Amino acid sequence: MHYAQLRQVREELTGPGGPFEIVEAEVLGQTLKVYKNAPPNARAFWLSTAAFGPRDYLIYEGERMTYAQAHDQVRAVAAWLWDQGVRPGDRVAIAMRNYPEWMIIYWACLCLGVAAVGTNAWWTGEELDYALTDSTPKAIFADAERLARLAECTSPAAKVATIAVRTDPAPGQIAWADVIAHPGAMPEVNVDPDADACIFYTSGTTGHPKGAQLTHRGCVSNLMNLLYAGMSSGMATERGGGAAIPAEPPIPATLVTTPLFHVTANNCAAYAATAQGGKMVLMYRWDAGEALKLIEAERCNGLSGVPVMARELINHPDFEKYDTSSLLNMSGGGAQVPPDQVGAIDQKIPSARPSTGYGMTETCGIITSVGGDFFVDRPDSAGPAMPNFDAKCVDDDGNEVPQGQVGELWVKGSSVIKGYLNRPEATAAAITDGWLHTGDVARIDEDGFIYIVDRKKDMVLRGGENVYCTEVEAGIYRHPAVAECCVFGVPDERLGEEVAVAVVLKPGESLDEAGLKAHCATVMAKHKVPRYVWFMDQALPRNANGKFLRRELREQLFQQPVGA
Repeated sequence: MHYAQLRQVREELTGPGGPFEIVEAEVLGQTLKVYKNAPPNARAFWLSTAAFGPRDYLIYEGERMTYAQAHDQVRAVAAWLWDQGVRPGDRVAIAMRNYPEWMIIYWACLCLGVAAVGTNAWWTGEELDYALTDSTPKAIFADAERLARLAECTSPAAKVATIAVRTDPAPGQIAWADVIAHPGAMPEVNVDPDADACIFYTSGTTGHPKGAQLTHRGCVSNLMNLLYAGMSSGMATERGGGAAIPAEPPIPATLVTTPLFHVTANNCAAYAATAQGGKMVLMYRWDAGEALKLIEAERCNGLSGVPVMARELINHPDFEKYDTSSLLNMSGGGAQVPPDQVGAIDQKIPSARPSTGYGMTETCGIITSVGGDFFVDRPDSAGPAMPNFDAKCVDDDGNEVPQGQVGELWVKGSSVIKGYLNRPEATAAAITDGWLHTGDVARIDEDGFIYIVDRKKDMVLRGGENVYCTEVEAGIYRHPAVAECCVFGVPDERLGEEVAVAVVLKPGESLDEAGLKAHCATVMAKHKVPRYVWFMDQALPRNANGKFLRRELREQLFQQPVGA
């Protein structure tokens, strides 16, 4: 393989005068690697895309919106928010599915220096209420399903100006049509690069999600990482004798299959497509058959999703009936792409190359990226760290381990979040002198490629969604019949992992699997509800410190029929 060429290309692209030149700068009290040529903030980035005016931008179920139309709506929403008194440093919540309006509201907020709060569309009313209380938005844009859940919310934070999107407004609510008809120019605002661009909630270890503060600098740094990843891999492959990269890369036509309230779809797919004047093809929900239709109809050349989606696409019984020759890239994020799938993509769709990016909400997107020949050669790798990151593996005391040895992966760079909203203790626990503790156990080889070995956190990675065991346990303990419970992940061919739980009931109490799942559905989003449930007749095993032995429980129970 062409690893010497990859190092040479990196030096050329990131060295003095290169398009991805890396310099050091003081950022929030830390000396970090930054891209010299990055846009100063997301406002400047968005406004620069007006040059793509007549091109298609957002496609949804037969609806088409050009860049010019999107810019007009972004201007109107920003002007409306400004006239409502929303100012830099404020927050605005977005509570809806992947509708085109999601992106319009997002860009409008960022153009004002206002943080867009991305609420999880799967949340129950109670979970939504918590996030709104935590983030205190000045306005909430919501679709019909989320408006119904807002009605269940009791906190004052849920009673602010509410805009009904794709549904008729109830009394006291504002129609979306009135907002986008608002006159006025885009307000003139100087946006601080280190201001919050958005608040994305990540599952918490204490029963409540944490609001990660993604900055403008972090978001545009991630964009630069994405553009660098695509260019460097192609150049290195070509120099090493592989397939030549096109002189003019094709305009992106990206099928967006994951929620826009996550960095995979928003910070990675949306930013990359928007930067190149590409179009985003949105889906109401994931369906492999529908995805095949859209790839053919819209000539999609990229698919952004979690690995299970690529697997379902290439294994769909109607796969051969559709023209997928436009596909050039099938990227997987949110979970490690299984090694066998890397080769399957390479063989079944000759035009498409497999790729993956390992990242986190806490890094505004990707930490590593690998694709094409390099991914096929090392399918168990997540790739090298992006140029704006320093990376190291450390032991339990925070000391760096020798190259090739296993330790917790720590990263430092301009894409790391500012912290967790209203959670100084959680921020201090996660970030040490600028180094983010990823919670993943990894090793780094001689070429700088990172291999994720295990997770240090008690977390289930279900179809790209992080589910913290203690968060699910906190919800289960709210059932009066439960004495003990221990949540853990079990392997699942489709989703990577599924949520499982072992439960001990209080003496004299009764509860069955259906009853427990019904209880869970009222206090947590549906993807957190355990699929597998075991009721135990004795205390759950613990270690000397009193912690449940999750791994031992998984090994003991998962081989047995559920209910045994």
